[in-house]
Amino acid sequence: MKVAIIAANGGMFDAYKVFNIATAAAATDAEVGIFFTFEGLNLIHKDAHKQLPLPQGKEHFQEGFKKANVPPVEELLSMAKDLNVKMIGCQMTMDVMS
Repeated sequence: MKVAIIAANGGMFDAYKVFNIATAAAATDAEVGIFFTFEGLNLIHKDAHKQLPLPQGKEHFQEGFKKANVPPVEELLSMAKDLNVKMIGCQMTMDVMS
């Protein structure tokens, strides 16, 4: 099975959606690829993925993540790499956004 994901948004909720689907699929031996474009590039940026914004008014989720032992985005990104998830950054967006 092959799974293709497009990551076009760059918030904390977006990161959890993208990496949860990617790691779950990869754990079942699916071939998984994620295409990161526009703000979605923040999910794999060397610094930006460490400080992704939560939607306004949803800050209470941060405590819920900790209580539920939900791994931080940085750990999910590492898990995806370990599971051989292919990550492709949109060259056009990188050129436009410098």
